[in-house]
Amino acid sequence: MSRFFPRINNLAGFFLLGLSNYIVADAQPSLTVPPPPKLEAQAYVLIDYDSGKILASYNAHKRLPPASLTKMMTMYALNHDLNRGAVSLIDTVTISQRAYQSPGSRMYVEKNTEVPLIDLMKGIIVQSGNDASVAVAEYLAGDEPTFAQLMNVYASQMGLEDTHFDNATGLQAEQNYSSAYDLALLARALIHDYPENYYLYSEKSFRHNNIEQNNRNRLLWESNLVDGIKTGHSDEAGYCIAASAVKDRMRLIAVVLGMPSDRARTFDTMRLFSYGFRFYKTLELPAEQKSLPQQKVAFSATGSVPVVLRESGYMTVPAEHEEKLSYSLHMRQGLRAPLLSSESIGFVQVSLGDEELLQLPVYPAYDVPTGSLWAHLKDNLSCMWQSCWGV
Repeated sequence: MSRFFPRINNLAGFFLLGLSNYIVADAQPSLTVPPPPKLEAQAYVLIDYDSGKILASYNAHKRLPPASLTKMMTMYALNHDLNRGAVSLIDTVTISQRAYQSPGSRMYVEKNTEVPLIDLMKGIIVQSGNDASVAVAEYLAGDEPTFAQLMNVYASQMGLEDTHFDNATGLQAEQNYSSAYDLALLARALIHDYPENYYLYSEKSFRHNNIEQNNRNRLLWESNLVDGIKTGHSDEAGYCIAASAVKDRMRLIAVVLGMPSDRARTFDTMRLFSYGFRFYKTLELPAEQKSLPQQKVAFSATGSVPVVLRESGYMTVPAEHEEKLSYSLHMRQGLRAPLLSSESIGFVQVSLGDEELLQLPVYPAYDVPTGSLWAHLKDNLSCMWQSCWGV
């Protein structure tokens, strides 16, 4: 570690954070997590929602047809426009001939009818309606090709490097592809950015035009831990799913692509969840504005300032090693006034053995103004005997 950020081994300040049970100096744990179960999938990934840690994967970055998992991005774009007030759930959408004639899974909207936007959302999520997806794309962007360009803008902003969308439905197209990892990131963004509408993904059925259809996500019936989110199927893609489950405040996201059957998709996704919940645990390093050890500040009126975390962080660790974490505080040397409370002056690092799990910036608890002339003289004299300039 650079001498500008020396490690503070005296971690008494962390007791203020209620983390004393987890502090072990120089811990070198022997990790004994078994390998994940073998699936029949072409690709899969299991990640922790809060930390983003990959717990299991196979061909996670392989580009494959996503089928109706594409509709997660269709919904992300719609949620974005809802959030910024461009459209409203009570808007009505006129169904075009093109939307009405969409092949594949359908909501069964009728041509030239006015359908509430909230119903089209449910038709996309619960019934996987291609007709509803095209109708939404046309309503938001004028036509589906233009909407697909918008989808790709969002994909780029999310850092989805193995993804390109050609349509709003997931119908087979050469330039409609994604990867298990990218789709997990998309699912994570959908849950995180627009939680107000995520409840729709747990609805088990929806009726429109006197036709009731069940949600194709059988996991909603198989497990009370699962609360979403989307399935997909085509001859080219096989049976696919992006699913999320919560247990003891730990949320996992699994994406499984290219399964041979609906039953295998359901069974193997639950195997992934069981593996993740059994062998891993997600811990939070809470901010809560609590103070860390005070730090000296040269040329200041106060002489020192408390240090605080202003954001929480998450780390996912093997369940049997949560008490083997080590915490260290690394501060910038030569702190001098004035200091702004918005200025990072160091960081907290959390490690498990040699693996760094988390790094969070720390800040002065408040602005530190320059001290009086006497404070300057005193600190200048002090600096003659010891370094306070960080050099």
